[in-house]
Amino acid sequence: MEIRNFVIISHVDHGKSTLADRFLDITQSVSSRKMRSQYLDSMDLEREKGITIKMQPVRMEYKGEYILNLIDTPGHVDFSYEVSRSLAAVEGAVLLVDAAQGIQAQTLANLELAKKQGLVIIPVINKIDLPQASVEQAISELASLLKINPEEIIKISAKNGTNIEQILEAVIKKVPPPAGGSLEGKDFRALIFDSVYDSYKGVIAYVRVVDGELKKTDKIKLMAGKVSTDIKELGYFIPEFSPQDKLKAGEIGYIATGVKEPGHVRVGDTIVKAKSEAKSLPGYEEVKPMVYASLYPENPDDFDILKEALSKLKLSDPALVFEPETKESLGRGFRCGFLGTLHAEIVSERIDREYGIELVISSPSVVYKADGKLIYSASDWSDQIKKSEEPWVELEIITPARYIGKIIDLLKNLRGVYMKTDYISSDRAVLIYEIPLREIIVNLYDNIKGASQGYGSMNYQFIGFREAKLFKMDVLIAGEKEAAFSKIVPEEKAFTEGKNLVSKIKENLPTQQFSVALQAVIGGKIIARETLKASRKDVTGYLYGGDYSRKKKLLEKQKKGKKLLKERGSVRIPPKVFLEVFKA
Repeated sequence: MEIRNFVIISHVDHGKSTLADRFLDITQSVSSRKMRSQYLDSMDLEREKGITIKMQPVRMEYKGEYILNLIDTPGHVDFSYEVSRSLAAVEGAVLLVDAAQGIQAQTLANLELAKKQGLVIIPVINKIDLPQASVEQAISELASLLKINPEEIIKISAKNGTNIEQILEAVIKKVPPPAGGSLEGKDFRALIFDSVYDSYKGVIAYVRVVDGELKKTDKIKLMAGKVSTDIKELGYFIPEFSPQDKLKAGEIGYIATGVKEPGHVRVGDTIVKAKSEAKSLPGYEEVKPMVYASLYPENPDDFDILKEALSKLKLSDPALVFEPETKESLGRGFRCGFLGTLHAEIVSERIDREYGIELVISSPSVVYKADGKLIYSASDWSDQIKKSEEPWVELEIITPARYIGKIIDLLKNLRGVYMKTDYISSDRAVLIYEIPLREIIVNLYDNIKGASQGYGSMNYQFIGFREAKLFKMDVLIAGEKEAAFSKIVPEEKAFTEGKNLVSKIKENLPTQQFSVALQAVIGGKIIARETLKASRKDVTGYLYGGDYSRKKKLLEKQKKGKKLLKERGSVRIPPKVFLEVFKA
């Protein structure tokens, strides 16, 4: 049977997972008894948030003549590295555009990634059944973007199953079979594009076989990891693991390596047979984290468990970067690098759910420069710094023209520099700004969605460091510095950020037996304050009538007790508070 390898790429919430469901229905890859909505979104977090977080491969048989290997990919900008890795394993891409929302920022970003890989693009307009769909406008925009005849664009409703087979037929007709690989005279080589950990089978590598053939009785070698091992199992994704006797050139499958040390199996590595002299395949460009936050176990005894959890998560999430650090007030933990705040939030919640570790999470921060040295967190900041710099990015916002005014107003207070406005069509504009990265990570995506009634979208690229006047802001809770809330702020936004931070802490911190002062401080000067009022017990409730002096005596006694508590008491901050403040 002939093989076709392809992905679905689009902006978030344009219907990738629903389209994948229809492919599974048509090819009968999943029985009707097992089938559920968003089948390939296997994590609870994906279902709760309604977004795809992890790429997911699946092998489908079509008409008894073709093997279709599909990789469903995320659409959010924070998971773009997932998309770039999946593109290296295929020859074609279905570019999906929502008929109601039109071309979005991540549509353009993913399209550029696909073009760099030289993939065949199959353009598809989805959600044509929606009352608010502007099908002709979406077709016009997409045809103009790809410079193709509008008749080449396939119009579908993934929800209703309309015209889905047209996509599969286009994949077979337009996407070439795997090229360059053969079974004869070729040493086995496979590229690792993802991996997961199994307590029995060790690290399971997701691979695209480029050359040769591998049998389950063969011994393999990880070239970068410099490890030789026996195969525990190999097979296909149908879509669960389906053991087979062999994998051959052009196929996408998995290899259970038996390796129990996650660090030995790396995304981008080449797997060959143990005694092979074959050369390594080109890997992936190393990912550069954009946002940093420190993760500490609330229970210090959980440090080793947290280390193991991060190592296993990194297998399936190579964009996650971490290294150990120690802080006097927090103990031992890890400084972690992420591609964005949503990425950081997902990792934190996965650690809590999958490993049962309650975390203390520092405020997210971008990487700064101080006197030429990189600063990853507020704890590394010194008051003796002479020159400070912050990262800037080129921000691209796509919005209907009628919302341009609101978007510009939104960006006025974010220290951005307007560059230009381009037009995709008469009604859709692309605004280009240069702006500090720290302004991007603080809810800008949600604010753009709000200002444009859900139609706006954004994407950004790092352009370099620029000089800025920055200060370290600390937070005092009942007079005690809470290192996890410390952050680096620009001079002109210090008061606003300090006020917002202490207000958010007040909103989430449980009431205590005594009143608690929450203060934002820069260089010993208090710039913002909130007071968390004490919880109060009705100590006079059991009194009925009588002299008021009895009530007054009890109230005075309560007052003295709370004063004593305030002088001697300490505030315990639940892990949930750190996560809620972090999200904000």
